[in-house]
Amino acid sequence: MSEVIADHQPVARQPVLVTERLRLRPFNPSDAALIGLYASDARVARMTTAIPHPYPPGTAEAFVERTRTRPGDKTVWALDAGADQENGLVGLISLCRRVIEREVTGAIGYWVAPAFWGTGYASEAVEAVVAHATRLGFSALVAQAFQDNAASIKVLSRAGFGYVGEGELHSVARGAMVPTFRYRLDLSAAS
Repeated sequence: MSEVIADHQPVARQPVLVTERLRLRPFNPSDAALIGLYASDARVARMTTAIPHPYPPGTAEAFVERTRTRPGDKTVWALDAGADQENGLVGLISLCRRVIEREVTGAIGYWVAPAFWGTGYASEAVEAVVAHATRLGFSALVAQAFQDNAASIKVLSRAGFGYVGEGELHSVARGAMVPTFRYRLDLSAAS
């Protein structure tokens, strides 16, 4: 199935994943204001690779539009803790599909707004995406966390990801390469 977005590009229908407290759903244009508010917080930007700080005007709107019209091999969900039509956006999570030598793996990334840190929303969202990737037949998931991001490291460890090494990623907000820990979760045994 597909739906037609305003610019008439067909987009595959994105699944909504439901957990005990969250709906992982496609982004709506109305999400841009909260994305802009949260992403403009230096504490969020510094723990990601792609969010600039300061956060330029119009960036959130462009991001939401991209997620709605050009998903490709990457699916990005809004983490919504609101009831039904209420906008309870608290962060986001992404799953990027990769095929390397016939092995289908996925890379995940996520962030949660500082007002919701320590609530378990990131762990709940990661568990939902792990279950989704398992249903889709992914053989493994990988993730990286900046070495100074203890909360993200805890989320990945809690979800069963195992440490596989160190690396570096560029952080736009920091304007530098930042040391990372790399993680992998084998899903083959779980499927």
